[in-house]
Amino acid sequence: MQDRPSAAKTVAAAFYVPGQYTPDKSVGYLMRKVLSSILSQADAQLAPHDVTYVQYLPLYKLLRSDCDTVAALSRELEIDPGAITRALDRLEAKGLVRRERSTADRRVVHLALTDAGRAVATQVPGVLAEVLNGHLSDFSYAEWQQMLQFLQRMLANGDALRQSSSKHAA
Repeated sequence: MQDRPSAAKTVAAAFYVPGQYTPDKSVGYLMRKVLSSILSQADAQLAPHDVTYVQYLPLYKLLRSDCDTVAALSRELEIDPGAITRALDRLEAKGLVRRERSTADRRVVHLALTDAGRAVATQVPGVLAEVLNGHLSDFSYAEWQQMLQFLQRMLANGDALRQSSSKHAA
């Protein structure tokens, strides 16, 4: 496989042409439909754990100690702070998360998993693996790896486009 030039240096490919664009051939539309299917199945499979996928995300990040404030979770998960706050309110009501005011800065509220929250957070990855494996059931290992590479490359291209447009705007 040859090395490709970086996305920032490559002229945009013309895979889509105005007037011939249809959603059923749109990568974005199809990815959105796949994501919707995954989330729907994940929510159904997570119901016995009394959490939704959106509620699981902060549990997972708290379990990994990646983030411990609403602002950090919002940035990391790329979810609106209001939506994260609502999810945390539900998790707190279920006894899975607790809020602790910082002793160093009273404006800061840290988030922590309860023992019950930790138990749920450790069980959920198995459920999500089952849902994803179901969506990939007729893929080969090589196809799965190739899809991951394609998606990572699309993300890198998107990052390069964002950086390029922000440089031109400045």
